[in-house]
Amino acid sequence: MGGPHRWLPARAARSFPCITADTHWFREDVDTYFAEEAVKTGVDYFDETCVTVRSLDATGVALNCERDGESFEISGKFLIDATGKRGFLHRTLKLKELAFAGMPRTHSLFSHFRGVKRCDDMSEYQSEETAPYPMDDAALHHVFDGGWAWVLRFNNGITSAGISVTEEFATEIKLYEKEDAWSRFMARFPSIGKQFSEAKAVQPFYYAEDLSFRSETAVGKGWAMLPSAAAFVDPLFSTGFPLTLLGVQRLATLLERSWGKSDFSSRLKEYESVTFEEADWTAKFIGGCFSSFPRFSQFAALSMFYFAAASFSEMTRRLDRRQLVSRFLASDKPEFANGLSAALDRIASSACMEDSFYEGVRNSIANMNIAGLCDPDKRNWYGVDLKDVVDASHLLEYDSCDLQRILKEASWAQ
Repeated sequence: MGGPHRWLPARAARSFPCITADTHWFREDVDTYFAEEAVKTGVDYFDETCVTVRSLDATGVALNCERDGESFEISGKFLIDATGKRGFLHRTLKLKELAFAGMPRTHSLFSHFRGVKRCDDMSEYQSEETAPYPMDDAALHHVFDGGWAWVLRFNNGITSAGISVTEEFATEIKLYEKEDAWSRFMARFPSIGKQFSEAKAVQPFYYAEDLSFRSETAVGKGWAMLPSAAAFVDPLFSTGFPLTLLGVQRLATLLERSWGKSDFSSRLKEYESVTFEEADWTAKFIGGCFSSFPRFSQFAALSMFYFAAASFSEMTRRLDRRQLVSRFLASDKPEFANGLSAALDRIASSACMEDSFYEGVRNSIANMNIAGLCDPDKRNWYGVDLKDVVDASHLLEYDSCDLQRILKEASWAQ
């Protein structure tokens, strides 16, 4: 199943104010920009620094640091760990690691390339139908039995590409052999192989073993982990970004409202509980996606849960309707959450009749479907048409005329 599949809604439109492109950030440039902007606001920034904990408890934190042969100390009242999975505090405090229920062990191989062909220039990916957006300018994905591949094209001629696969698949192609394994993968899926037939890696191949990760705890006396340091599931759907941004917002609100107050510890434990509940919920969904890869129509239907929740959540934030949903992947919306759980149970039990499965998904997302999803006339080609939002204005607790006016006047909708 290495050929083209219509799947990911990208930033395009048929009518109404247009949103015209996906945005793929070239991380080393963007990270540098963010760091420089942070320094301008007064943040003390120390890169390439070796850090150890001298003390860490409810009274504060003290760190021993070494950089360029010079030693110094940093102290503070509270430590927030943003160092990613199996990061600083997880290693320093020797915390236990837990497995996600329902999520297979996965491994990854990836690099950056030049010379990757565009699918819209290749006969293998041609269709009689017209996509609502250039597929190569979106987040292009290939799915196959045992995993998936991403192809993210930047505007500097570099393309990020890699695969996330089950342990069985990784063992079969000897993923740890990196470049040789990449060649074996390309040979297995000729249509993908042709896309990379003239590509050259401009970075070493990176092999990441055991992608998914869940720490046993995310908070303690004097410290807390961001969601990205507490747990990681898989790159599929890029769930780590919104999970972490939600965590940043929750921690900032917690510190603003409860720092120095009697409820701080209990609020911190609530933050931990939500962090792990969302990570577990995400892992359950992603695990179901891996199980459905061999049956693409089933996977495409299952993906509608993600796109319904993502589009609804984003619009509620833009329109100041955040009370309508507060958890990632809408786990706090009972009809939606129960529907997703039921769909995942059917996948796990192999009880998926295609028509009834699709109908069940459509019914489950109905109270959040502001993007015109599960429309058979669209044949899985989903551009962004803000008319769909207006048509579903009641789900956002708006009058359709008022919402149409707001969208036409909004700078982000142009």
